[in-house]
Amino acid sequence: MWKEFKEFAMKGNILDLAIGVVIGGAFGKIVTSLVENIIMPIVGMLTGGIDLTESFMFGSGEAQVKLGEFIQSIIDFLIIAFSIFMALRVLSKINHKKKEQVAQEPTTPELDPKEELLKEIRDLLKNNNHI
Repeated sequence: MWKEFKEFAMKGNILDLAIGVVIGGAFGKIVTSLVENIIMPIVGMLTGGIDLTESFMFGSGEAQVKLGEFIQSIIDFLIIAFSIFMALRVLSKINHKKKEQVAQEPTTPELDPKEELLKEIRDLLKNNNHI
């Protein structure tokens, strides 16, 4: 059972997925910090000092609906989604260019010397039969 798990874990796709999850988590933290510490304060300055996370709260006591924080999470999501879209777009263009280069390369199969001799013999026999 340990051997099967090891084989499963060492497959390329699983390692790629694990690396993607770790990098994605770190990227998410960076974007969250960007939104909380840079973008939202700038939005607050542009709107006359309104703090979205504090201004758009309603409810009573501990039961608070935090609409401002929800808006902030939407901004996080949009930035992350756009970044992933751009990264995939770049990768797609790179892969497309590679495929075009491969398709443009002429693929003339080189014949074995024996095949060349056989073709010559065939052509000679055809010419002799027509005379």
